[in-house]
Amino acid sequence: MMAVERRVSTSTHRQALSALLFLYQKVFGVTLPWMDELARPVPKKRIPVVLTRSEVQAVLGKLEGTHKLLASLLYGCGMRLMEGLRLRVKDVDFDRKVIIVRDGKGGKDRVVMLPQSIVPALQDQFRQSHTLWAHDRAQQLPGVEMPHALDAKYPKSGQTWAWHWVFAQATVSTDPRSKTVRRHHAYDQTFQRAFKLALQAALIVKPATPQW
Repeated sequence: MMAVERRVSTSTHRQALSALLFLYQKVFGVTLPWMDELARPVPKKRIPVVLTRSEVQAVLGKLEGTHKLLASLLYGCGMRLMEGLRLRVKDVDFDRKVIIVRDGKGGKDRVVMLPQSIVPALQDQFRQSHTLWAHDRAQQLPGVEMPHALDAKYPKSGQTWAWHWVFAQATVSTDPRSKTVRRHHAYDQTFQRAFKLALQAALIVKPATPQW
């Protein structure tokens, strides 16, 4: 029904099938050999959308402030959106002009070059982020979220400047999992909306999106 009538995407089809297999095999404890033999859809290869240099310049010209800096960082360093938003202070080396991307695609770390042209704006972003960090420390708020349960091993690390977000959210919010009120990194939806509006303003009809 999902594949023939509703014509859902390949990923939706595979996710639904996996959920049904888990439900019957792990929850109900029922073995259904015929379900194992169902053919899984093969994803189709699509040509990626790539903006030209002039189109990128046009989009950047329609962005402002933090959104323009983040877009320049993603384009200039070849980073994905969430890699940029989750960037920590300690992973930017202005002296060597490099950025260390932690836990990127495939769970791997890598080093990317930091373009000289965005260094001044990025340093200004650091000053803004430091102001938020100093405010949180003065208010004795919990530190930022730490990866891989490092909070248990280094309880105070989340409160240090080194682990603070480069692109920190302007306001604090409640962590939905731990219910802790803390400062998170900037929301990806906010940047995506700004990017979409910039595309429209630049009169670009390509369905371009920031790489997740």
